[in-house]
Amino acid sequence: MIQHFKYVLGCFLLLLVSCKDQEPEKPKVIYEEPMPKSDPKPDSVKIKIADLPVHMEGTSYFLHPIGDVRVYEGRSKSSYGSSNANKISYSVSNYNRFEITGFLENIYFQHTDSIQTKPLSDKPVVIQTATYLNKLADKTKKQILIYTLSDLDTNKDGKLDSNDIKSLYISEISGQNFSKLTPDYQELIDWNVLEVKNRLYFRTIQDTNKNGDFDKDDAVFYYFVDLLDKEWKLNEYKPFN
Repeated sequence: MIQHFKYVLGCFLLLLVSCKDQEPEKPKVIYEEPMPKSDPKPDSVKIKIADLPVHMEGTSYFLHPIGDVRVYEGRSKSSYGSSNANKISYSVSNYNRFEITGFLENIYFQHTDSIQTKPLSDKPVVIQTATYLNKLADKTKKQILIYTLSDLDTNKDGKLDSNDIKSLYISEISGQNFSKLTPDYQELIDWNVLEVKNRLYFRTIQDTNKNGDFDKDDAVFYYFVDLLDKEWKLNEYKPFN
């Protein structure tokens, strides 16, 4: 009887701990106005840093990814046992030939014949990918970059990060004409370029039932942009009736 009681008590404690560890998923969109907050204090740990410049093959520009020095908590072994130690990363991005990935605060552009650099955005953003359309450039000589990023604090937690809605942007290889393609509060699902028509196609989803999450009851939208047009106009289309 005592052993049975101990077993039940142990199961109850394990259940209690597991419930405590599982935090509820935060919605990506919050519509209520948040409670007034005091201004956050500057984070003295954050240090802005640039990766070494990236050059997209066939272009005349260097791209400088900008982010923060990242500090990871860990444990290191010493002759007296183990102790807490911080690991520091000075890398803010990864580069795979025609794509930069990471969580970047900005990208600075520099012509190969100049020492001057210019920022991509003058507003807060978190850039997750910057992709050079090399096949389009080889075919048409038009050099374009496509970005996925967050630009609005849609979950109203007081910070801009990858937990906010992801948007689609476009610019020239120089960073000029940096333009948003997805409508506000529509989450990017995916995108693709069809070189046969020189078009960028993408899908988005909108929280049409206003429950704060993206689910099967929300509306999906379909768009394309003619990449060779002087102005990148957003065209909505319906693949089925």
